[in-house]
Amino acid sequence: LPQGGKIMLFVGKADAQNAKDRISGVREALAGTKVTILDVRTDDTDHAVAKKNAADALVSIPDLAGEVGIWSYNGPAIYSAVKEAGKAGKIKIICFDTDPGTPEGIKDGTIDATVVQDPYTFGYKSIQLLAALAKGDKSGIPANKLMIIPNEAITKDNLEKFQAAEKKKMGG
Repeated sequence: LPQGGKIMLFVGKADAQNAKDRISGVREALAGTKVTILDVRTDDTDHAVAKKNAADALVSIPDLAGEVGIWSYNGPAIYSAVKEAGKAGKIKIICFDTDPGTPEGIKDGTIDATVVQDPYTFGYKSIQLLAALAKGDKSGIPANKLMIIPNEAITKDNLEKFQAAEKKKMGG
């Protein structure tokens, strides 16, 4: 939204640490831009409420420019609400993770991007570290005690490559 605009954020529970971190990150990324976050709507992890929240925002804010799904199921909920409202391509959608519906939304151009984690590598690296620790080797533990597994922004341009890499990781 280089010209700016009004957006809404959607999440299950805004007080969960991952929600706080993601919302803070969105706010930081948008600081100094012409994009205004109107509100953060919660759904108490109820998928039907998530879709209703997204749909209600489309109706109550006629000049809404974008919707951001903070939790994995918010992306498909927003996607469905936007499609049913006939606003595909008119509302920017950014979400997290690749729940069913999100890749389809990216492929058809309704969802602009999703930020994905790498749970496979989380698990793989954890087992490697635990195996080393069981042998007394602590060299894999960083001084700051944090192991960062990078996330990735998935768009229409890199969706197929991402999906192929995920399939390969899973042995398929």
